[in-house]
This record gives sequence, C-alpha cells and structure tokens, in this order.
Amino acid sequence: MLFALPEVAHAHALRPDFFAGDPVAVARALLGGRLVRVLPDGTVLAARIVETEGYDCPRDPSCHVIARLPGAAAAMGGEPGRVYFHFAYRQALLNVTCRPVGVQASILIRAAEPLLGEERMRELRPVKRSIELSNGPAKLVTALGLTPELAGQPIDTPAFYIVPGEALPESDVGVTARVGLRRGAELPWRFVIRGNPWVSPGKPSAGITETGLNPP
Repeated sequence: MLFALPEVAHAHALRPDFFAGDPVAVARALLGGRLVRVLPDGTVLAARIVETEGYDCPRDPSCHVIARLPGAAAAMGGEPGRVYFHFAYRQALLNVTCRPVGVQASILIRAAEPLLGEERMRELRPVKRSIELSNGPAKLVTALGLTPELAGQPIDTPAFYIVPGEALPESDVGVTARVGLRRGAELPWRFVIRGNPWVSPGKPSAGITETGLNPP
C-alpha cells in the first residue's frame, strides 16, 4: 500500500452503528471527516468532507421519488451504515444509509476537498483545475474511484471508509436548504464548511441561504 496520512488509517474508521440515528444530525457530524478509498492496486485516495445533506423519508417530502426507483426503497431502508448509490441523470451519487432497518433514511455526501492522491484522482477524472475534481456529488464519486461493487457494503470495509475529522464549531458551519428539490425544498438539511472552495456551486432549492458560502 502506498503511503497514507496517519489520520486516514482504517483503524480509526467510523463503524456502521454511527449512522443508526437521525440522518440530519449525522450529516452535520460528518463535516470535516475523511473519505478514504483504497484502490485495487493499493493506492490510497483521501478527501475531506465539506458538504452533506440529510434525507429522512418518514418526515421528508422529497422522498416521494424513492418509490419509483427500482430497488431504491429496499436499499435505503437496509441496515445503517451501508453504501448506497442514488442515481440522478445517470450519475451515481454517494449516500450512506441511516436509521434502523426498515426506515428509509440516508446522508448524501455532496463535495469533498482532496487530501491524498490527487494525481491519481486526475487520472480517474481528468480536469483542468483541481477545484473541479470533487466539488460536486457525482464528481467525487468518479475522482475517488467509487465503483458499483461497493453498493450495499458496510461503510468500514478496507476498500472504502470514513475517518472522523476535527470537531467544527458552529461558526464554521453553514446551513441551507438542500439542492435540486421541489418537495421538501424548504428544509434546512444541507451543511457546508463555510468558505471552503470545494463546496459545490449548487443553488439551494429554497431561500434558506447562509452567508460565507460560495455563490451559485
């Protein structure tokens, strides 16, 4: 295995039971965490989570689409702490399931800041500017080499896991409405690290905005 930062070691990975609670609280808690992908050749890629959203179907009108997507209800309502790829416009978006079995809930990881393995990320997702590598949910899936066989796997496998980051004070966290929704658009369930350039340029669905974020 190629050199990895000590703070992204698998021994420190979050376990699936971390995700058993309220996905909105989990989404906030994940800010600053490290996504770690170990490719089949042993290359380690890591990125800091800078933007998340929570989805909690029992109280979330946006979840009406789940019933129409083949297999989505079963996957999203599975055991907590499992990788779930939601597809939007044929692009895979990284989710992790939350709450107990039978309750459809998840967090969506929308953007991340590269920390380790940027050269390999550029091979997986060729871009002119580093900022374009992972400043969006579909972009980070490609840049980190997250492939379909990870779907349904626990979030703490040696191939892909999340290590908690530093605790962020509330003053460093922006809260807005989520992006790209028609129903549940007003819910303030999107969390970002204020001022971080890798936050996605997505425009909140409703007029709940936070100062200190990048303009859309």
